[in-house]
Amino acid sequence: MRLSPAPVRLSRSPALLALALPLAAALAFSDETLDKVAKSEGYCSRILRAQGTRREGYTEFSLRVEGDPDFYKPGSSYRVTLSAAPPSYFRGFTLIALKENREGDKEEDHAGTFQIIDEEETQFMSNCPVAVTESTPRRRTRIQVFWMAPPAGTGCVILKASIVQKRIIYFQDEGSLTKKLCEQDPTFDGVTDKPILDCCACGTAKYRLTFYGNWSEKTHPKDYPRRANHWSAIIGGSHSKNYVLWEYGGYASEGVRQVAELGSPVKMEEEIRQQSDEVLTVIKAKAQWPAWQPLNVRAAPSAEFSVDRTRHLMSFLTMMGPSPDWNVGLSAEDLCTKECGWVQKVVQDLIPWDAGTDSGVTYESPNKPTIPQEKIRPLTSLDHPQSPFYDPEGGSIIQVARVVIERIARKGEQCNIVPDNVDDIVADLAPEEKDEDDTPETCIYSNWSPWSACSSSTCDKGKRMRQRMLKAQLDLSVPCPDTQDFQPCMGPGCSDEDGSTCTMSEWITWSPCSISCGLGMRSRERYVKQFPEDGSVCTLPTEETEKCTVNEECSPSSCLMTEWGEWDECSATCGMGMKKRHRMVKMSPADGSMCKAEPSQAEKCMMPECHTIPCLLSPWSEWSDCSVTCGKGMRTRQRMLKSLAELGDCNEELEQVEKCMLPECPIDCELTEWSQWSECNKSCGKGHMIRTRMIQLEPQFGGTPCPETVQRKKCRVRKCLRNPSIQKLRWREARESRRSEQLREESDGEQFPGCRMRPWTAWSECTKLCGGGIQERYMTVKKRFKSSQFTSCKDKKEIRACNVHPC
Repeated sequence: MRLSPAPVRLSRSPALLALALPLAAALAFSDETLDKVAKSEGYCSRILRAQGTRREGYTEFSLRVEGDPDFYKPGSSYRVTLSAAPPSYFRGFTLIALKENREGDKEEDHAGTFQIIDEEETQFMSNCPVAVTESTPRRRTRIQVFWMAPPAGTGCVILKASIVQKRIIYFQDEGSLTKKLCEQDPTFDGVTDKPILDCCACGTAKYRLTFYGNWSEKTHPKDYPRRANHWSAIIGGSHSKNYVLWEYGGYASEGVRQVAELGSPVKMEEEIRQQSDEVLTVIKAKAQWPAWQPLNVRAAPSAEFSVDRTRHLMSFLTMMGPSPDWNVGLSAEDLCTKECGWVQKVVQDLIPWDAGTDSGVTYESPNKPTIPQEKIRPLTSLDHPQSPFYDPEGGSIIQVARVVIERIARKGEQCNIVPDNVDDIVADLAPEEKDEDDTPETCIYSNWSPWSACSSSTCDKGKRMRQRMLKAQLDLSVPCPDTQDFQPCMGPGCSDEDGSTCTMSEWITWSPCSISCGLGMRSRERYVKQFPEDGSVCTLPTEETEKCTVNEECSPSSCLMTEWGEWDECSATCGMGMKKRHRMVKMSPADGSMCKAEPSQAEKCMMPECHTIPCLLSPWSEWSDCSVTCGKGMRTRQRMLKSLAELGDCNEELEQVEKCMLPECPIDCELTEWSQWSECNKSCGKGHMIRTRMIQLEPQFGGTPCPETVQRKKCRVRKCLRNPSIQKLRWREARESRRSEQLREESDGEQFPGCRMRPWTAWSECTKLCGGGIQERYMTVKKRFKSSQFTSCKDKKEIRACNVHPC
């Protein structure tokens, strides 16, 4: 791609457009820099050479590549995230990828290509199309893009980001805003990059995983399966780097295949539990039918899990249903930081990936196993024209889900010294300017109403609203602003507007009782999520204790049990079923007797009514061939029932029949029967006589053409006299003709004595002018005698040939 020369202006890129005036003082460009920019035709150089105010040690901004790889696979896609740790934020940014030790002055200095995920958040820079910037300058804490790695032989690549915050600070691309990736050795092709550093954190941490499905007909309208859409049960675990649940470039295990194709987590859970030494917690959450509902109707599924120094990675997956083998999830997400602490929060948008076990291309494709099995790979918008995610322009796939992993507790001695909250090391250089009232003078409003209650009753972010009325609009050509105003808020005791208020986490579950028998104590704790902004001490309690009783009637035969485990999945997929949970003996009775405490517990569970679970049907097959080879016929198509029979009867039709029309069938020519042979055309010597037949139906649509309609054959009445004069010949013929007519009339009278016949009519005109036609004449009955016994007295007809000469 070759860019045309463009003049150098301070407000060239959208990222700097809104910052042109404030940055005029903060950004300095030397004459030498501008000369180099001009020489390189302005090709992105100014972005890289901008010098801005910055402070060393800032860690609240980070540039991260999904999976934290140190190597890239040529041609592969990677999700790149630029984020700010709360309460920090940024207004503008630039993101660029350069070959190592290159300045970016030339087009060939840049490596790979970026792909936009959210056009409302990000766009390519107008005068530097290889760089990504914000769509509009505003407060934000996170953006994501895809980066397509360059071809083989490129070498190491440096991903660089620059941050604009508070209008006057420009964080140059360095430290946590720089990521170096080198080309992967071909001998390791097909293996997902994994974190290779050991975790140095101390103690354990507890996290909550919350899954927000965003796959709906509104966001993904193409071929959306309205009746059967769902997310399968979530299955995963926290594990060590020695165990891999699934990974891009790897092959799906049987457990992953069953989740991907059937939505069944049973085999996957069995595989995870078999790796007990490498797994700390099995992560499970319920399925979602349908795939999407508002959060005020149905809470997002969640699960809690723990990590420690050895098992600091987490992986999970869930199937998009119905689909051939499509899933979403995280693979080996590292929750341990390089500063020997535990990650506070992870937010990831998810796109579907293909397990490589089924070759279907649509949501409801019939089962078609992939043989041989292929590697796990992310779906793209160019996979197949029939894919619901297909985009001929190769655009990005809209995210189908978001997962939030938030730390809710830490236990044991913690060895990291970097605080979780950066309020104590980051301060705004200037307070936010108060928005000015931009209401036109021509719009007359009432006063604002009081703020409504916050939509959130907890410390999660919510909204509150106020209203006003438009009383008059004096100038209709000047639009009036909205009559509603919204503001972020949190529940009581959590407001971030109160400088002296602590923001607390939720209470962690109660600890086990302090004794195994009798009256003891148990405790629970919470932590400060955000300290008061005014620097005051947080006085809210972080720990609670209460009395607890274990085995009130203590005896030598008493035993100590562990806490109950999580409930198993319901035994039924619809209707009423049973679920169980288990516990183990922690301390056997002192007298050596058997422990009488129940190790398992069961209770009823209710799943959606069986008849409400929709039929899972394969797509319709192609229409069969028409039942006929020409004309009108019938054709059929079928589909199969994919859902299990025990889920209930399915009344959907499995076969359809419709009429079909092919080209008209050929129609052959149809003829009458042959007529009687005509008289000989000569009165003496050799002649011929003919017979004819008529066409009743002309051939159509390629039918058999009509055969001959006139036939001739030779005839000879008598020998002609040799060399008679023409005059004598004509006289003789005329005389013989008259005599023959008289004889015929007499013979008729004699043959039919009961009839008196009229004379023969004159011959009709010849039917053809040449080529052989026919003439006709008739004799009709004049009178029938009453005394006659003959009943065969009928009209007569004669035919003879005429105009037999060739045309």
